[in-house]
Formats: sequence, structure tokens, C-alpha cells
Amino acid sequence: MGFVLGAIIMLIFGYNPVSGYQAMLQTAFLSPKSIGEIFVTAGPLIFTALGFSVANSAGFFNIGLSGQALCGWVASIWVALLLPDAPRLVVLPLVIIVGAIAGAVAAAIPGILRAYFGTSEVIVTIMLNYVFLYTSTHIVNNVMPEAVMSNKGVTQMVGANASLRNDFLRSISDGSRLNIGIFLALIFLVAVWFLMKKTTLGYEIRSVGLNPFASEYAGMSSKRTIILSMIISGALAGLGGVVQGLGTFGNFFVQGSSLSIGFDGMAVSLLGSGSSIGILLSSLLFSILKLGGQGMPLRAGVPTELVDVVIAAIIFFVGISYLIRFLLAKFSGSKKEVAVVQEIETTTDDNSQEGGKI
Repeated sequence: MGFVLGAIIMLIFGYNPVSGYQAMLQTAFLSPKSIGEIFVTAGPLIFTALGFSVANSAGFFNIGLSGQALCGWVASIWVALLLPDAPRLVVLPLVIIVGAIAGAVAAAIPGILRAYFGTSEVIVTIMLNYVFLYTSTHIVNNVMPEAVMSNKGVTQMVGANASLRNDFLRSISDGSRLNIGIFLALIFLVAVWFLMKKTTLGYEIRSVGLNPFASEYAGMSSKRTIILSMIISGALAGLGGVVQGLGTFGNFFVQGSSLSIGFDGMAVSLLGSGSSIGILLSSLLFSILKLGGQGMPLRAGVPTELVDVVIAAIIFFVGISYLIRFLLAKFSGSKKEVAVVQEIETTTDDNSQEGGKI
């Protein structure tokens, strides 16, 4: 339905939808390099989607994924540039951990405020996105030493010892930016699934999300669970920033707005219903649409703005599938109710004719 609506929109504005979608698929799957870029885009999205999923399971909307991912990006790049000669086995795990901690600290602030003061995590996380955005600009322009800077607002590239890029992955993907970040994302898909489904902490997070009052009555600490769920959510978002920085770009540069991987990660998580397999599939879908959409203006002449509308329509119908199932279930239920009523009326009429009573 999403593709059909997208085709109708293109027809209305005088563009050939067949050529448009052909251009999208050709761009996304044209070569090993483009396929590699699909996984490059999916890696950070998986981490931010997992972060949103954990917070959402606890009953909170973490809108601060962009800021938390930005913290992880800046922290990991900064540490990597300060340790240019450290062994890879030391510096790479270190920068990944530092990035996760930076994101966790950024998310702990709204978590503590929510747990102890009842503040809205939506408002706090949205506002903190701007705080972290402009703080990162200040750090790059005024705090980082000149020795690690390339130009104003742009750091140098990290060394091979701290990079997530790999020569083998680059060679099999025809020179794409494919890096081990996608494999880290796959590992954490399994780890988060195990955490949420097979551990006591995961059970407590889901319980608090369903009913914090009943959880308190059962002996769980809702305050502790709220803070921990936000810390885990922020750490995952921070890892998304690490993959973005050390894998996709290899340096840090001043950002003009909040990172798109934060808000896109929310959409990916919602499309995937918060499950690990759903997040994996929806992140790949999102990456294909994003990457393939870049070729539609060049190959089919479809304007970029119209491409965004088409992509949004497709995502909308994928996301609204739950409503379609709800309506179908309700319609099916209504038919069953009508059948039951008709059966009761028939039985009543038969019994009345026989002099019986119901």
C-alpha cells in the first residue's frame, strides 16, 4: 500500500513511478559497494533503535537518542585522537566503552529527574538534545587541542588502531565504508533480547513499564528500574554514535542539527515493534529506502522532496499495520457477535414454539 500510494503521488506530479522505483532498487543494489553502504547505514540505526526499545519497555519515550549518540561520538573520537600510538587491542575496546559511558551518563540525567522528581522525560530529553549539540560544538572549537584538529570545527581522522573499518570488509564491498560496527550491532541485538527476555532485570523493566504500582507492591524498586533502563538506553545510543564516528566517518565535525540516527532509530524501533528481529529487518528496510532514494533524482528525475514523501508513505503503511490488524480483528469479532445473537434468537423462537423457557 505504501508503494502504491508513492506511485500515485509520483503520477500526480507527472513522474513515472516505474522508473522511480527502478531507480531506487538499482541504486540500493547496483553493486557490492552500495550493498555495503546499506549495512553501514543500518549499524547505528540498530543501536539507537535498541536504546529506544529498552526505554519504551519501561514505559518511557527516550527522545534524547540524538544527543546521547552525539555524546558517544564526541567522546570516542576524542579519546581515540589522544591515544594515536596505543595498541589496537587496548584503544579500540577503550573508546567503545567510553562512548557507551558517555551516552549512559547523558541518559541518566533525565532518568534521575523522572525517578525522583516526576519530570517528563520527553521534555527533558528533547531539551538536552540542544544542550549536547551546542556543547559538542564548543568542545570541538574551543576545548580539543589544536594537535588533533584538521580545520575549524573538524577533527583529524582517527588512526587505524581505533578505527572500526577493516581492509577485508572494504575489499569484499568494493571500497565501501563497511565496518565491524554492523557485527557489533548484531551482537547487541542478541544481548538485548537475552537481557529483556531471560534476566531478572529485563523482567523488572517490562513489569515497571506495564504497571509501576504493581511492581512496587511486588517488591521491585521502580526508581532503580527507571534509572537503569534509561542508562542502558543511553549506553546503546552512545554505541550508535561510536559506530557513526569510528566506522562511518572516522572523525568528528561540527553538527548543524541533531543527529538523524536518533529520530530514525525511533522509527526503526516502532516499525520493528521493539523486537530484535523486527529492529534488524526494519533497519535494513529503512537503509534501503534512504540509500535507494538518493538515486531517484539522478536516475529518474524525481525531486528529492518527493522522494522523502514517497519514503514516508511507505514507512507510514508499514507502521500502521497494527491498526489494520486491529480493524480486521474488530470486524471479524463483530461478525461473530452477530452470528451468536442470531443463534440465540433462533433457539429462543424454537423453544417458544415448544412452550419451553430460556
